[in-house]
Amino acid sequence: MKFAQPAWLILLVLLPLLGLGAVVLARLRRRQWSVWYAPRLGAALLKRSSPLPRWLALLWLLGACAALLTALARPQGENTTRLEKSMGRNLLIALDLSRSMRVCDVKPDRLSQAKMVIYELLDAMPNERIGLLGFAGTADLYAPLTVDHAAVRETVEQIDESWPPLGGSDLAAALQLAIETLRKTGQTHNALVILSDGEEHEGALAREILEAERSGIYILAIGVGTEDGDYVPSADFRDHRMVGRNGQPVISRLQPAVLRKLATQTKGRYALAGSGVDIPALVKSAIQDLDAFEMEDRARTTAIEFYQWLVLPAIVLLLAAIVAHTRWRGVRATALTLALLLVPRGAHADAVSAAKQAWLERRYPDARDAYQQLAGSAMLPERRARFLLGEAHAAYQAKDYPDARAAFSGALLSTDPTVQTHSFVGLGNTLFQLGWQSLAGEPYPGDTRPAPDLEHFDALVKQRLAKLKEAEAPAQRDAGIAELITNWADAVRHFDSALAIDSANRQSRTNRRTTLTYLDRLRELLEQDALQAEQALPPPGEAKPEQGEGKPQDPPQGKEGAPPGPKPPGTKGKGDADPKEEPDGEKDKPGDKSENQDDAKDPDKSAADPNESPELRARRILKENADLEKGPLTPGRREFRPAEKDW
Repeated sequence: MKFAQPAWLILLVLLPLLGLGAVVLARLRRRQWSVWYAPRLGAALLKRSSPLPRWLALLWLLGACAALLTALARPQGENTTRLEKSMGRNLLIALDLSRSMRVCDVKPDRLSQAKMVIYELLDAMPNERIGLLGFAGTADLYAPLTVDHAAVRETVEQIDESWPPLGGSDLAAALQLAIETLRKTGQTHNALVILSDGEEHEGALAREILEAERSGIYILAIGVGTEDGDYVPSADFRDHRMVGRNGQPVISRLQPAVLRKLATQTKGRYALAGSGVDIPALVKSAIQDLDAFEMEDRARTTAIEFYQWLVLPAIVLLLAAIVAHTRWRGVRATALTLALLLVPRGAHADAVSAAKQAWLERRYPDARDAYQQLAGSAMLPERRARFLLGEAHAAYQAKDYPDARAAFSGALLSTDPTVQTHSFVGLGNTLFQLGWQSLAGEPYPGDTRPAPDLEHFDALVKQRLAKLKEAEAPAQRDAGIAELITNWADAVRHFDSALAIDSANRQSRTNRRTTLTYLDRLRELLEQDALQAEQALPPPGEAKPEQGEGKPQDPPQGKEGAPPGPKPPGTKGKGDADPKEEPDGEKDKPGDKSENQDDAKDPDKSAADPNESPELRARRILKENADLEKGPLTPGRREFRPAEKDW
């Protein structure tokens, strides 16, 4: 027998010291009491209990400590060795180490993303023989085919673009070395995984692809990067960007055509890293048809553990020590405390189960209330944020958008990126629904109904604008559209925050694009409405006072003469002709001609008081035309101020 961690046995020396200290302490306490009474009166004044339970408790406690310390030292029996047989296949990984693999069009860069794919392959296929070769201007085998995946992982962690002696990207040399390596295994069918951006600078691939097909090698090409590409970094140039012969920075782009050609002509497959495809599952399904062979026997050494034989006696001795040293008058309080500690856990678990059951049964109002109570009683901030997220989703499904907005905002306090992403997406959807509800009076159609097109949206906006024009207060007219624009602009910002955390979130990208489409169309409609309102306004010099406000009316022009109603002295109308005059009316006398001409030029004179002085008449006219330069204030006029950002 041996101990795996014998250092714990040093603490056994402290146990006798603890026992000796307990005996000395008991004698000192007895001596302190003896100074308060005479020895002959001790039996009558003091009622001593038996010291046996206390000493037994001390002895059992020391025994429990000794057993626990020995268990921590992990006593083990003799090691046993057994041989393991397994079936496996050959899988060679070719990693592109050209300088273009440091391009940062994917995060953090192409080479780092390719290494993550290799780590996933090593974890997903523990029984396969895996090797690693790297290529740039030349190709070299850095890890031979082996079942020691730890050694391959260590090589992948250290490898970078500085390992190859020559720069470039010679895919043909990598294929040639891979074919030679896999032929030496003696197997008729093998697999080759190529991780590259597809750039082919030199070498002829056609002959090597044909040779790989003859050798029974299935190529699985994994593209790394994007077709948009980015600048190739280099510390040897200014701005840390590689410059070509034309003096311009070099841009490297993913070349999927080359990789697809490698895969299709060898009956393999092509995939893009970082696109959401489960690459380890893809590789496993592609090589499962290959011939598996029996791997060499691997010796596995195991040790027999005996620590569990000491843990159980230690627990029994510890409980015995507690029972022996317990004063039974406090047992009731102890039992009550244990009961109170156990009951809330069951109740909390029942509450969580009830909330989940209400959600599964689509009783969203009940689920919202249940999660709200759980969030209020949660002690840990992270747990409270998760319950708030559940409340927010339930409230959203129940179409209680104000409560959903408040709950999503509270869930943003979580430090978990997944919870934050769901909160940002939910908050953006809720704000969009609030804006749409204020416009259409109902929630935005979901999956059960087709989404409204822009023609329907135009009709809703025009109907809304027509109603707002009838509002009396200008602030009330502007508030309806301003609230809609604010909600949708905030929704776009929350979708952007979700994409900043998880760039592959399709729901955020789709909903953001939909919101921006409606915002752009709303801006166009508001600009059209403002233009029509400005065109409908008369020029300031031709403004007419509104009817019914007690202001004098302009006399109609033409042959009808002065307007009906009371007339100043000295004027005559057609209907007031003298009976002695001719039917067509008598012409004005020469003495009245100037007076009539003045009345035609100044209509206000006909309605003025005959006793009004010229000074008072001038003041009255200025007062009546004080707002003429400002133009008339029509009820339908609206000033639209565009947002700070052009969405």
